[in-house]
Amino acid sequence: MREHENEFKQAGAGLAAIGLGDANYARLFRKETGIAFPLLIDENRIAYKAAGLKSANILHLLRWDNSAARSRARAGGHQQHRLGVNPFQLGGSFVFGPGNRDVYAHLSKTFGDNAAVEALLAAAGQVSNQAGNR
Repeated sequence: MREHENEFKQAGAGLAAIGLGDANYARLFRKETGIAFPLLIDENRIAYKAAGLKSANILHLLRWDNSAARSRARAGGHQQHRLGVNPFQLGGSFVFGPGNRDVYAHLSKTFGDNAAVEALLAAAGQVSNQAGNR
């Protein structure tokens, strides 16, 4: 998301990430990735559980779609960094609007199953447009 941060700002949205490690893990992650947007810590997985995010298992490593995601990541110059407390946790992407509205949600089904940036930007633009019409 770091490389798309300006696009989100132009759409009137802010970015935040939630990590499941401790403060030291978050500090190292921020240093390695160079993200400047807020990085929140959910060490006890409260937000993770509330969002309904899932965990993978060892068989997910063999899925064809995970293999494609690994190839895309390698081609993009990404590599595996330190493993967190739960290396099988799956992520998600969300767009929230004013008034506690869930505008968009993508729950990862396997590793590398990330929401399309275009879908996230469209949802962020929808929130921005609705706020401008009030």
